[in-house]
Amino acid sequence: MAITLGAVLALAVAGIGTYGWYTSRQEQQAAHAAVEARRTGPLALAPIPAPEAGSPECAAVTGALPQQLVVGGAPVPRRELAQPAPAATVAWGDAAHDPITVRCGIDAPAELTPTAQLVDVSGVSWLKIDQGGDTSWLAVDRPVYVALTVPGGTGTGPLQDLSALLRDTLPKRPVFP
Repeated sequence: MAITLGAVLALAVAGIGTYGWYTSRQEQQAAHAAVEARRTGPLALAPIPAPEAGSPECAAVTGALPQQLVVGGAPVPRRELAQPAPAATVAWGDAAHDPITVRCGIDAPAELTPTAQLVDVSGVSWLKIDQGGDTSWLAVDRPVYVALTVPGGTGTGPLQDLSALLRDTLPKRPVFP
């Protein structure tokens, strides 16, 4: 039984095509698993310096945060944080929504300078910091710094809600005393 060169080439092309499909499928499954890990189970957050996290102001803020946020018209529940959880930190998220976090009592970032462009939302001054597809908003005119981090495309609903909460919970202070 003789095997022709054409048959060998056809088998080689089929093998390469199958390998390519298999590799592509593995990459898709790995990407899906990464999204699932980001959206389910306790959320692991890296610790960051938060010297005022134990303050009465942060207790007032975290105590006033809602059990769910509305994102794009859908309710998004609070999400458990992996232990050890950073103090004065709350997260929301579910299988359909990447995590949204609030951290209270953190240090001022290096981006906060006298020439930094601030955005006023409902009477609260915010510094916007874009980072790898997520956006962090830092409230800079309250007795403690409060950061809201949202995934790209989330919209302004969480920022507006947190602005109203901060306006009603913490007194305003100068950005640069």
